[in-house]
Amino acid sequence: MNRKMMRATFGVAMLAMLAACGNAGSEGSIRGMLVTAVKQSAAKAAGKDAAAQPAPDPSAMAAEALRVNPGPLILVGLERMKTTQVMAMTGENAGQRTYMTKNEQALILRGGMLAGTRGLGHDLSVAEMSSSAALIRAGRSGQAQRVMRYWTGDGLERPLTLDCSIGGGPKPGVIVESCRSGALEFQNNYMVQGGRITVSRQWIGPDLGYVTIQELRP
Repeated sequence: MNRKMMRATFGVAMLAMLAACGNAGSEGSIRGMLVTAVKQSAAKAAGKDAAAQPAPDPSAMAAEALRVNPGPLILVGLERMKTTQVMAMTGENAGQRTYMTKNEQALILRGGMLAGTRGLGHDLSVAEMSSSAALIRAGRSGQAQRVMRYWTGDGLERPLTLDCSIGGGPKPGVIVESCRSGALEFQNNYMVQGGRITVSRQWIGPDLGYVTIQELRP
């Protein structure tokens, strides 16, 4: 197995392990997404069973992306949509990176933490989480607040303010951020190495659910 394939395979394994740290009642496990067939639009049109279609191999997908693209790359899994894809960095500004697919779906990351989405529908306009970020990267426990802003149907940006607790997770090396606002609650999981978030499972919003993110090339 070559070095790129080993790195990609390791990343997929880390995503599966990290997803297992989430709440049992969360949006579902990335493990199932990685091992089940992705529903093909062609199969739907033909009335065929989508499960009969060959599933994309995330490890091979990642290794191929590493081969053909020399820039920073992430492997992204949208759990609710049951999709896995590679995103390449298309821009960087003041520590904030934009990663995009060929069809212009994008994630915006700030130090490995999700700061926004574009082109997914029900997008996260921006997330303000500097106090959480400092604790998570340092691997320290504490209390923090984050604000997540969403575009609504009336064209306005609505804020969602959450109180969060940060601490060690059930697996070594995993930091957990548990956030709540009234009846709404979610849990983000981060794997931090040398002060950098390399693997994570983060909540986008009530409509999109969770995204898993694996750094393929920094």
